[in-house]
Amino acid sequence: MPKIWEVYGNAINKGKDHGVLSADLRLLIAYDMGYELPIDTLYHKDDEMTQLELFEKQFERLMNNEPVEYIINEAKFLEYKLYVDPNVLIPRMETQELVANITERIMDYYDPRNYLVCADIGTGSGAIALALKGNFRNWLMSASDVSKPALEIAKKNFDKYGVSINTFEGKSLDPYIEANMNLDIIVSNPPYIRNRDDVQSSVRDYEPASALYLEDDNNVYEDIFKNYEKVKKGTLLMCFEIGYDLEDELKALMAKYLKNYEFEFVKDLNDMTRFLFVFCK
Repeated sequence: MPKIWEVYGNAINKGKDHGVLSADLRLLIAYDMGYELPIDTLYHKDDEMTQLELFEKQFERLMNNEPVEYIINEAKFLEYKLYVDPNVLIPRMETQELVANITERIMDYYDPRNYLVCADIGTGSGAIALALKGNFRNWLMSASDVSKPALEIAKKNFDKYGVSINTFEGKSLDPYIEANMNLDIIVSNPPYIRNRDDVQSSVRDYEPASALYLEDDNNVYEDIFKNYEKVKKGTLLMCFEIGYDLEDELKALMAKYLKNYEFEFVKDLNDMTRFLFVFCK
C-alpha cells in the first residue's frame, strides 16, 4: 500500500497539465481518509493510503475538470459543511461576504433581536438561510427556490444542523405572495452573469445554468422589484449579491419600480461591486 505522500506527489505531477489544484488533492485525500482538515494530509503523509481505489476514481473526475465539491458532495460555507451536487451552485466566498455584510449592517435598519421575517430567494444549497438563522435565532426564516431538487438539498442541510426554516417552491416572490406573507427582509443571490465569457469552464460544464445566467426571462431582480409591495408590511430591506457589471441596470430597475427607497452598492474584498442593499420606507 503506497504512502500518502507518494499518492499526493504522483497526483500533483499527473494533474498539473490539467489544472488540478494541490488544495483539491489535499481535500480529497483528507475526506477519503477521514481527516478533519485538508492540512492533516500533510501531517499524516507517512500513513498508508488505504482508500487508494476510491481516490483514483475521484482523481479521474478532477482531471475532467469536475469541481471537487461535487466529487465529495460537500462544500464549506462559514462554519457549515453543506451537502452539494450539480443541482445547486457551489457556495462562493462572495456569498459569505454577503452574510457578513448583512450581519454588520442590520442594526442600521432594524433591531436584530426582534422576530424579523426574512426570506432567502433562490436558496440553492440553503447556505444563506442557514447562516442567517444561525446568527439570528429569533428571525422567522424562509427559503425558496424554483428548482425542486435544489430545495430538497436545502432541506437536507437545514435538517443536518437542526434549524427551523420554512421552505417554498416557486419563482421569486410568488410563493410568499400566494401564502399572504409579510416580509421584513429579502435576501437573494440570484442568477447574475450577463457575460458568459466570464465563466470558468468547470463552472460552465458542471454547475446549473439556471442559477448562473441572468436572462431577460429569468431576471429575479426585476421580479422582486416589480412585486415587492405585495409582501411589504412596513419597512423592507432587500439584500442582493449582484454581478460587477449590473450597477446601471439595477439603478434603472429600482427607479422604474420602487417608491420611497434608499440604496447602497457595496464592494467585495476584491474591490468589485458585488452587493446591493435597498431599504424601502
